[in-house]
Amino acid sequence: MGHRKYSAPRRGSIAFRPRARARSLEARVRTWPEIAGEKSSLLGFAGFKAGSIHVLTIDDREKTPNFGKQLLNAATVIATPPMKIIGARAYKTDLYGQHAIFDVYAKDLPKEMSRRVDIKQADDAMAKAEAKVAQASSVMAIAAVSPSAVGISQKKPFVFELAVSGKDAKAQFEYVKSILGKEMKASDIFQNGQNIDVFGITRGKGVEGPITRFGVKRKQHKSRKSVRAVGTLGPISPAVVMYTVARQGQRGFHQRTEYNKRILIMSNTEKDGQQQSSINPTGGFKHFGLVKGDYIVVRGSVPGVPKRLIKMRHPIRNLPKKVQEPKVLEVVVQ
Repeated sequence: MGHRKYSAPRRGSIAFRPRARARSLEARVRTWPEIAGEKSSLLGFAGFKAGSIHVLTIDDREKTPNFGKQLLNAATVIATPPMKIIGARAYKTDLYGQHAIFDVYAKDLPKEMSRRVDIKQADDAMAKAEAKVAQASSVMAIAAVSPSAVGISQKKPFVFELAVSGKDAKAQFEYVKSILGKEMKASDIFQNGQNIDVFGITRGKGVEGPITRFGVKRKQHKSRKSVRAVGTLGPISPAVVMYTVARQGQRGFHQRTEYNKRILIMSNTEKDGQQQSSINPTGGFKHFGLVKGDYIVVRGSVPGVPKRLIKMRHPIRNLPKKVQEPKVLEVVVQ
């Protein structure tokens, strides 16, 4: 038996382990940026992926070879219906981590909210919450977004927490209290031209072998027993198969985070009472339909299939000193 004459780099990034199915269709946001400033605001939003288009822009990035030239950017349309703030949750931090100390909810909740949670609270819940705010280290807003608002047949809303910027927990609580029960739009949180981070669940592929899952090379056709399997599962000692060895298993339906996606367009399909068809292709987006209402167009791709929930937040890396309005020349739809 022979052996390899040359070494080769390992196949597959260990940074994406474990390659397991996501727990839910709703991506988790575990870290939020710290935005300085006296004025409090929400740090995230959510929408639904519609499809892909191309946007012709003028490159406004200085010190780049294409500065001032036309660029045809691949872009993704995200439908962003109004998001309702239904409650607030306060956390306190101790040696064992964060613990919720109170929840308080709005009185006029959407009718479809009963499909997701059954909320019962006392009449003096707000007064008790105000008395406990001094113990809190942070306050999160509880938001709900309905898929039916963009034409998706699902009636059950998505409910999730959003971080709030502010100098202390009391300021955060006062801000959430002021918007409790109200609807927030994407334009209230983001501005056109800024970068955002997006979270989503990728398209599921099912079970795949190591060739497709990790990019391992096929063996020659006369190899013993198998061609589309790895050559070795590891050394004799230690007598275990290490987790770094490429094996068959789940591919796709993973949670992925993509950083610094620039907002190229933030608009609404209805303007002056007439529906604008510039963003919608003829017949609507495949597997989604027509985008109606508010939407965001971000540069590049976004993980997931059409109709998938996409969470967005303010960027946590490489904060720019200023936000420039993108110079959009044309929107190209097929």
